[in-house]
Amino acid sequence: MGVDIGTAAIKIVELSRWGERIKLENYGEISARVLYEKTFRTFEKSTLLLSSQNIARAVLAAIAAANIKTKESIFSIPDFSTFFTNFELPSMTKDELPSAVRFEARQHIPLPLGEVSLDWQVIDNFEKRTTTEEKNKKLKILLVAVPNEVIGQYQEVARICGLNLVSLEAEVFGLQKSLISKEETRVVGLMDIGAQSTTYSIIDKGVLKISHSFDLAGNELTEQIAKSLSVDYTVAENLKRKYGLLPSPQNIKDIILPLTDSILREIERISRNFLQSEQREVEKFIIAGGAALIPGIKEYFREYLGKEMEIAAPFSNIYCPPILEKTLKEMGPAYAIAVGLALRGLE
Repeated sequence: MGVDIGTAAIKIVELSRWGERIKLENYGEISARVLYEKTFRTFEKSTLLLSSQNIARAVLAAIAAANIKTKESIFSIPDFSTFFTNFELPSMTKDELPSAVRFEARQHIPLPLGEVSLDWQVIDNFEKRTTTEEKNKKLKILLVAVPNEVIGQYQEVARICGLNLVSLEAEVFGLQKSLISKEETRVVGLMDIGAQSTTYSIIDKGVLKISHSFDLAGNELTEQIAKSLSVDYTVAENLKRKYGLLPSPQNIKDIILPLTDSILREIERISRNFLQSEQREVEKFIIAGGAALIPGIKEYFREYLGKEMEIAAPFSNIYCPPILEKTLKEMGPAYAIAVGLALRGLE
């Protein structure tokens, strides 16, 4: 079971192996607005806004509604409370790496190492280096650090729910698992435009190179519509979902375009920096998150960035009853993280 605790909703996906195929068993979602007057968490605060008991209550409600049986679960950790950084180390043996990474991490992480848990990987596959020149090249390291406070709260949620927490995964790794095939050789840009934040990640040959979160996403678009038209939030949200970036009587496109372009400019800036540092260009973009459902977004983003553009389809290689195919295609972008987490659990 993949459990994605988002800002505005909790999404759960239960998968199983069925011979060589992956089968969708159940899925469910519960909105924060259904249970509480506040969101599950905020962008400014990396820990969960509500207590572990309240989050657990919401998770259990989603599990019950979806009739999910398994206790084996993987939870997502929000990208904005996950610290990503890259650095280089001199060439060394595999045994020397862990202590060298930990020593270098002190220079890059803004928190004491005792307050975070570290994970890391070598970006270029140094084990396949053959020539002396290759072996002497510096090692590129991707370091991931998560505050122990965040990990502790998610562990507590799982304990209260009676779930076996197999692991915790940064959201970006869930997205990567569900949306990018192992055969993909191009540089892919993953845009996860959620309710409260946008995370843009660049994957090159199956390796995460950059992941950057910023505080501009779907909620702000809705709030801009509400303010411009003097309507309440629910009406504004419905208008956004109905018209989005398509022509409309209320000119919704013109209202949200300045904010949409701000998101695209940030993505363009990160992509340009990557091209300058790696001499590799993003060739394809995938839009995930709830905002991927905004009408016209794929076409507008493709025209703006001038590259191949896809809407996330995490259920495309998962067996499910034919009657669900249309529904799963429509809701897929919002479930990409949960699907990826569940896939990770089946490995």
